[in-house]
Amino acid sequence: MTLLLPLSIRKVRNIAAVLVGMYATSRILENKNYIQHGTTSTYTHCRNVAYVSLQLAQKFHWKVDEHSLIRGALLHDYYLYDWHDRQNRPRLHGFRHPALALANAEKTYALTPVEIDIIKHHMFPLTFFPPRTKEGFLITLSDKLCSLYETLKLNEHHAAKCRSCDFKSGN
Repeated sequence: MTLLLPLSIRKVRNIAAVLVGMYATSRILENKNYIQHGTTSTYTHCRNVAYVSLQLAQKFHWKVDEHSLIRGALLHDYYLYDWHDRQNRPRLHGFRHPALALANAEKTYALTPVEIDIIKHHMFPLTFFPPRTKEGFLITLSDKLCSLYETLKLNEHHAAKCRSCDFKSGN
């Protein structure tokens, strides 16, 4: 995702602050136990979506509710199961998981309308209704970009390439 602008330290810290706040009040860390795409955990995928959505907002020069954008990104796949396990997942996971993630998030948090829109509509066009907010649109787009990147294992290729460059330069 090098085509996007780097995030400011403040925005990276905002993501970290929201995550740290969630550690004590939710089951968000359980998402480290579930694979989302390729070898990427659901936790890492959601964090990636938060980063990319902020980068896209910056690139488009859109003013967004950053706190709701970040929380919505981190909770958009908060369904808390391994979707690859056909025995223990609901049928039609792609269609049903936004509602399950929303129900789980609402058990723990008082969600803003923007956060509800993000979680509920992030699978558009697989689900029939598009997001109604800029933040929802950004998460929907970022989710697709990150999913493709992770499924094709480009993140692993990029990490290996960076390690190789570090090794060659003597770092």
